Amino acid sequence: MIRLLTVLVYFASFFALAILLMPIPSWAHGFAGKRFFPTTLSVDDPFISDELSFLFNYIHDPEGKTTKFSFDYSKRIFPHFGIGIGDSFWFVKPDGEKTQHGFGNLEVGAKYQFLTNDPHETILSVGLSAEIGDTGNASVGADEFTTISPALFFGKGFGDLPDSVKYLRPIAITGIIGPNFPTSSDSPDTLSYGFTIQYNLQYLQSFVKDIGLKAPLNRMILLVEFPFETDLNRGSGGNTTGFVNPCVIWFGKYIQLGIEAQIPVNDRTGDHVGVLALVHFFIDDLFPNSLGRPIFH
Repeated sequence: MIRLLTVLVYFASFFALAILLMPIPSWAHGFAGKRFFPTTLSVDDPFISDELSFLFNYIHDPEGKTTKFSFDYSKRIFPHFGIGIGDSFWFVKPDGEKTQHGFGNLEVGAKYQFLTNDPHETILSVGLSAEIGDTGNASVGADEFTTISPALFFGKGFGDLPDSVKYLRPIAITGIIGPNFPTSSDSPDTLSYGFTIQYNLQYLQSFVKDIGLKAPLNRMILLVEFPFETDLNRGSGGNTTGFVNPCVIWFGKYIQLGIEAQIPVNDRTGDHVGVLALVHFFIDDLFPNSLGRPIFH
């Protein structure tokens, strides 16, 4: 009951913010011009849409072995403003100890996509998310305090490059940067930042040159993600963790699948390679006349 009331309070706050924003014409999920931006596994997306994701993560980090099953649901309130909710179920096995399991803290968020430039395949958004303290199980690392995270998101495709470098047109980049402010004075503020580099084989086939790729290659995106986090203060300023994550994504009209390796960049992050796997549903295409529509058009 406490968790439900907390969610309702946050949703009410985000809804009030939505009323203040002027809606502008809508577009399909993850598109800017001819460019489709996929949902990525480690670096949050620059666009808003109606979508449902299930993510599996396994890694052996410096604290032990961690397995996590996560879900995230995003819903558009206006065509360019949406809210989201997510949670995770964790299995944590510290080295030499018994496995602990339970839910992590509930996460809620809101995002406003304020720029879409079709000719230059560009998307810019701002967002605000919160990990709500004391809504998860402390035995799996859920904090008792809340963390507030504003962020800027971007996506840029290179379809506007000249013919002399046409084979670079399938490339796109996306990224995020934003601070994280815990409500506990014992935990440092941090800066989350990351980017992806993508090469879209469907874009190559359709808008550059048909090189004869067949299914499933003609619906694949090859990419690498670079998620990082750096402590800013309270005795640990400058400490950084991060990964280099090569990934393969396949997408259809209604569903997207992805698998990704997690390669630590330093000893502080760990010395074992992890794995991420994604199943993602495009609710706006599955149910375009009901669940997949913005509440207010």
